[in-house]
Amino acid sequence: MPVETRAVPEKHARLRPATRPRGTSTALRGVGLLLVLAALVLVGWLSVWTGTRGIPFSATWSALWNPDGSETSVIIHDYRIPRTLLGLLVGVALGLSGALMQALTRNPLAEPGLLGISLGSSAGVVVAIAFLGVGSVLGYVWFAFLGAAVASVVVYLLGSAGRQLATPDRLVVAGAAVTAVLYAFNSAVLLLNPRAFDQFRFWTVGSLAGRYFDVVWVILPFVAAGLVIALLLGPSLNALALGDQMGRALGVNVNRTRILGAVGVMLLCGAATAAAGPVGFVGLVVPHIARFVVGPDQRWVLAYSMLLAPVLLIGADVLGRIMGAPGEVQVGIVTAFLGAPVFLALCRRRKLVML
Repeated sequence: MPVETRAVPEKHARLRPATRPRGTSTALRGVGLLLVLAALVLVGWLSVWTGTRGIPFSATWSALWNPDGSETSVIIHDYRIPRTLLGLLVGVALGLSGALMQALTRNPLAEPGLLGISLGSSAGVVVAIAFLGVGSVLGYVWFAFLGAAVASVVVYLLGSAGRQLATPDRLVVAGAAVTAVLYAFNSAVLLLNPRAFDQFRFWTVGSLAGRYFDVVWVILPFVAAGLVIALLLGPSLNALALGDQMGRALGVNVNRTRILGAVGVMLLCGAATAAAGPVGFVGLVVPHIARFVVGPDQRWVLAYSMLLAPVLLIGADVLGRIMGAPGEVQVGIVTAFLGAPVFLALCRRRKLVML
């Protein structure tokens, strides 16, 4: 017998789920991730090839695979390859820490320095230079990382003081307070110690120059640990984006997620700042680009941020070498010029949302 059919009202039709299969979307995201990876390989090669001293393409390729102790080989293997690898690690760290910060605080304008980590690293370097006489980049790394760790612990303790939990709002307020205190401390010490200021100003601008394999090996385990933490937190961050109560209803341990996320941010941002100095805008801008491409799923946002950030950072470093030839423009300056317009565009948008 005939089956009666009725038209679905328009208002209900709009509530229908998308007809596109989920696998198609996942496949497109995977292809996009491979394209970003290809872009990373390209800018990495440009970083090895480009420098203040021009080396022909063929000579660079030959020295890359057949080191023979010549001057060209030394430049490639002792200077440019460590610099490129450091840009890769610092970019991964900044991209992941920015995505973690925005997810944990549910603040689309959050960036790695929001919890005082960058100023904590700077304070560690100031103490090392002014009071302990440390004068090498490798020496700065440990004090910068220690300063970032201390600042992170202080911010969390202040944000969880009393009987209340360390909510995103309390952590942001505590981070702003700690940042103000550390900024005042750094300014006072540097103004009273011109020698320390002369050394510190080269570090604080943000640069990949003058770093060798020893710095790469120092920060590698910290970046690797932070990367593992960040990627493992992806599903929990998706639930947390719906709110603390909904997250708990979905079985997420909210406090543990925030603590692990804060540890991940400390490891990533502390290592990046310690190695390259405070490089701005990368951790702020890249997660928004990733979210624009793949949507709100934090697992994909973290994966894309992990690759897009080193593309931006290494690309900015190469651009700085080309613009400043025969010298170079520091990468922190280039990222500021590239990131500021994007930041202004974000601020001018009507609505900045995380979902």
